Amino acid sequence: MAAQCVTKVELTVSCNNLLDKDIGSKSDPLCVLLMSTSDSQWYEVERTEKVQNCLSPKFAKKFVIDYYFEIVQKLKFGIYDIDNKTIDLSDDDFLGELECTLGQVVSSRKLTRPLVLKNKSPAGKGTITISAEEIKDNRVVNFEVQARKLDNKDFFGKSDPYLEFYKQTETGWQLAHRTEVVKNNLNPSWRPFRIPLQSLCGGDMDKPIKVECYDYDNDGSHDLIGSFETTMTRLQEASRTSPAEFECINSKKKQKKKGYKNSGVVSVKHCQVVKEYTFLDYIMGGCQINFTVAIDFTGSNGDPRSPQSLHYISPQGVNEYLSAIWSVGNVIQDYDSDKMFPAFGFGAQIPPTWQVKLEMTSDDAVLQVSHEFPLNFNPSNPFCAGVEGVVEAYRVCLPQVKLYGPTNFSPIINHVACFAKQALQQTTASQYFVLLIITDGVITDMDETLGGADFSAMEFLDGDDGRLRSLSGEAAMRDIVQFVPFRQFQNAPSQALAQSVLAELPQQVASFFSSFKLKPPHDPSPS
Repeated sequence: MAAQCVTKVELTVSCNNLLDKDIGSKSDPLCVLLMSTSDSQWYEVERTEKVQNCLSPKFAKKFVIDYYFEIVQKLKFGIYDIDNKTIDLSDDDFLGELECTLGQVVSSRKLTRPLVLKNKSPAGKGTITISAEEIKDNRVVNFEVQARKLDNKDFFGKSDPYLEFYKQTETGWQLAHRTEVVKNNLNPSWRPFRIPLQSLCGGDMDKPIKVECYDYDNDGSHDLIGSFETTMTRLQEASRTSPAEFECINSKKKQKKKGYKNSGVVSVKHCQVVKEYTFLDYIMGGCQINFTVAIDFTGSNGDPRSPQSLHYISPQGVNEYLSAIWSVGNVIQDYDSDKMFPAFGFGAQIPPTWQVKLEMTSDDAVLQVSHEFPLNFNPSNPFCAGVEGVVEAYRVCLPQVKLYGPTNFSPIINHVACFAKQALQQTTASQYFVLLIITDGVITDMDETLGGADFSAMEFLDGDDGRLRSLSGEAAMRDIVQFVPFRQFQNAPSQALAQSVLAELPQQVASFFSSFKLKPPHDPSPS
């Protein structure tokens, strides 16, 4: 009998007394959560934000995972000192880890354990604390907040303020959200943000909420400007008619200074509780996942006649590219009703003219696309029937093309983006587009792919350690790329690769439709 997901659990992580691996400053820790498959292969689920210069970090990013009562769900929390921008954690200093089960965390509610190194020896005096809470409420709170006349904590320039929102728990205040830092400004306006109601007050509108305002310092010694307490009821009542205003009080300054009024005023301009649709709400409400495959046929893959080539034409009929197609395609095909998938190749010379570029027009969009070709060599109908059709088209195509180059992603990305852009004209969340690019190496046309971004390796496409930014500094609206090094899964079962490739997809689908305020075509659970 298949396992039943009992509920979703939110995990909050904090650490104390971490090893200091930096010279002249403190470690910059990040926590990565891994889970184990049935054969003990570990795969990454998610990462927290990096906390600058801090040996006792409280991570604002929460881990939300499905809880199965009848399955032993093995978890591994790894702490790393992040010193570079690559996504590969092997480049960063390891500060310790904890292996446990979700059952242990849930039954403890708040689990504190010492961190250990890879050889199981203690990681200094470092400890990790994981708090668990069942998610019973799918509402979120949309905030727009600004402040005025904040105290200046800097000798040169002005304070760099940010806010932290805390939820009251049985064991004290727990960090629920941290805003971005507004540089050199005593009258800041923070970007609109959202906090799950569960994380903020457990769904209790009258439960105390604490807000602290800090002046950010690079060395981690952030100065408290002031704080206040409130409730969701108070926030909502005030912001319906006019901004809810709160005096930021610094208790130490208040004790010392006669006639002290406040250290500034925080103004909540907008505070709205809305229903947050889940991935399953969208899928069960009629949303279709449109799946497109793009395969790299550049020469760097190696001669297909050689066993060392990722495109090896083996007697068994299997190679690395086929394994990836089967693994991911088998999962995602269940979410597309017609199971007709466009499949393309790029970077090859193709018959009969052996030109690297093939102009191609899709019947479904008025768009000329170059440097891509349909795997089935049918420009007017590049669709394949199911994952089996994609596999068959690839097998027929491979012996007929000459691997060439360069590795250009932008044509195929623009092609799929054209369809996705059309989908934005929809009034409901009826379609979502997923592009699986299977490639062996570095992108040649990075500028076209990212609009002038300055990245030297493909791993930077993944926005786990902060959103992508162009050369002009403009951040991507959201993290929409999941980069997975296939080499890590060469000896792992196929489902492990699919789990890692598709790990972020549910959250990406939900956040995309939520950002455009699109509801499922049919609401499966009307409120």
